[in-house]
Amino acid sequence: MTAGGRPAEPEVIWSRPQRAGRGPRPAHSRESIAAEAVRIADAEGIEAVSMRRVAAGIGAGTMSLYNYVPRKEELYELMVDAVGGEYEFTAPTGDWRADLLALARQTRALMHRHPWLPRLLSPVYGFSPNALRYLEHSLECLAPLDVPEAEKLELVAAVNGTVATYVAGELALAERARALPWSEDEEQGIRTAWLGSRLATGQYPRLAAAVSGAGPVPGAGLDMAAVFDRSVTRLLGAWGA
Repeated sequence: MTAGGRPAEPEVIWSRPQRAGRGPRPAHSRESIAAEAVRIADAEGIEAVSMRRVAAGIGAGTMSLYNYVPRKEELYELMVDAVGGEYEFTAPTGDWRADLLALARQTRALMHRHPWLPRLLSPVYGFSPNALRYLEHSLECLAPLDVPEAEKLELVAAVNGTVATYVAGELALAERARALPWSEDEEQGIRTAWLGSRLATGQYPRLAAAVSGAGPVPGAGLDMAAVFDRSVTRLLGAWGA
């Protein structure tokens, strides 16, 4: 262990004491540290999260925080695990596709509550306490699926990857809309008019046929939750009988 409680060798934060070194009983907990980091990220974005800001938020010195969290990367791991505790698990219904779709919906909602989450997702964080609960529940839901257990983990990863990609797109669109110097409707109207002029040339007959049922403004008024459900359902349909 180096000065300040930082490890000299790789370690898993969940295997180390709540606070490194000798001294009085820890004044802070991982839960309070993670909660403050999540609060900052929710309010100001992940870029605003720093050891100094978190330490000030919980009333600790910056250097003393390193006794609890050796590195910023492990602070991120605490954050990901903390929001993973927001899942509400219910008993599997026996319909594994419906159960995984329900979990995917929860994940999407979780990512919208914490827009920084898709940027931090990593297989490295996949074995934190709340992640283990999530994986165990997912495999319980997948019990009726007759494939090897390792493939079930692949399916869970594929669903989560789909959710993260979908939500990242939603968040990017929302961020762009906030930055526009005009309304979204004005923007969409101009782009739709240009698209219509291109399709009217007859050079893109298949594309014209594909968007013909979308109404006067293709893409406008989409039920994004319904599109999400269809995307995940199609993915799940590729597995099992």
